[in-house]
Amino acid sequence: MRTHDLIAVGECMVELSRKPSGDLTLAYGGDTFNTAVYASRLGLQTAYATALGDDPYSQAIFDLAAGEGIGMDGVPRLAGRVPGLYAIETDAKGERRFYYWRDSAPARSLFELTGTKALIERIEGAACVYFSGITLSLYTPAGLDRFEQVLQAARRRGASICFDGNFRPRGWGADHERARQTFARFLGHVDIMLPTFDDEQVLWGDATPNDTLARLVNHGIGEIVVKDGANGALVQTKDDVSHVPIPQSVIPVDTTAAGDSFNAGYVAGRHKGLTASEAALLGHRLAARVIAHRGAIIPADAMKIETS
Repeated sequence: MRTHDLIAVGECMVELSRKPSGDLTLAYGGDTFNTAVYASRLGLQTAYATALGDDPYSQAIFDLAAGEGIGMDGVPRLAGRVPGLYAIETDAKGERRFYYWRDSAPARSLFELTGTKALIERIEGAACVYFSGITLSLYTPAGLDRFEQVLQAARRRGASICFDGNFRPRGWGADHERARQTFARFLGHVDIMLPTFDDEQVLWGDATPNDTLARLVNHGIGEIVVKDGANGALVQTKDDVSHVPIPQSVIPVDTTAAGDSFNAGYVAGRHKGLTASEAALLGHRLAARVIAHRGAIIPADAMKIETS
């Protein structure tokens, strides 16, 4: 039996976001955690794999996950450690800049800890394991080795491995070559790739979304969805290549988690039997709702969309 429909791996942080008034609001988020939240809301049995501290903010993350129906069984709690923190500054066009304080976050240690056997078994037994380029940027070489072993074991047991490149130069110390080498290493384990063209262009120098598709196909990835903002998404499966436009133009309030929510819609759609193009349209619809609100995780009652 599968442990979960989806297990996302990564880091959930404390989020500070500035309102137009200048006041700061406190919330929680992180790219793969955001995807887990939206996937759970779309009906997938979802869990999250990370490590946290024993402080009130870590407990708030646990409570948030529980409220969203996200399993956190087996997630280690490290004494004296606190989660990472990031602040969002949003400009008049809804575009955002992130500022991070996360160098000693416990999530970085996940795959080097003892006592995580049960959590690792849950990851290996999931129907889909989801991670990102930010996930990869967290770990030491030893942590990456262990994570790769876990993905290989999950794939042998029939899991679909889903990856969003989500390249953030700061997380790699602006070392593009190290990031490229790490990404290339893990691309060989990926079944569904969900990159954003802007990120791929920065990291790999791709001139067009079609260039991104061609490069990723060479890694043997069978299903690729290149997100391209207002230009929609380019979808390639083993049988077809199609362009899926956004259903309607939306003036963004805050683009935080646009890609994360799209990914949730896509993965949930595919899990429920939608075609790749239909799942991409569901991703577009969800992302449109998310960018119309501030913060990474919007109120649940604000995301009601057609899922079929």
